[in-house]
Amino acid sequence: MENDAIDRETAAAQLAALRSDRAALADRVVQPWWYDVALGLLLFGFLASYALDSLWVTFPALLLFGAGLGALVSTYRRRTGLWLDTPPRVMAAWGAFVLVVLVPAFVLAVGFDQHWVMVPAGAVLGLAAGLLSRVYGRRWAAELRSGGGL
Repeated sequence: MENDAIDRETAAAQLAALRSDRAALADRVVQPWWYDVALGLLLFGFLASYALDSLWVTFPALLLFGAGLGALVSTYRRRTGLWLDTPPRVMAAWGAFVLVVLVPAFVLAVGFDQHWVMVPAGAVLGLAAGLLSRVYGRRWAAELRSGGGL
């Protein structure tokens, strides 16, 4: 049986290499600024399409929204080699925020024929999605740099 004991210098060198790899990963995982802008604009465009009250507009907007999200995910995975699942508490908070914005907007749009409210609702949610994406990406990178994350 071999002795797999590692001396202090080797262990220290391996830890330093791991820290360096984590720092490099942290630099790689932060998405470029245009990613967050595109995410917000895609959500805004889809929700604002409801203002025209036409399936001929909303359905293509839905297809564009889905294709755009797919392209963003694909680009991020290709660029970084990984994907981060959003923790349930963050998704729950986002879901609650979406409900707070969209329920009154849909009530006004459908119940009171005030379809224009979907434009500001889309703007609020699009801006929030872009900002949340930016903040979350930077926090994840900071956790990686500090030794946490993943």
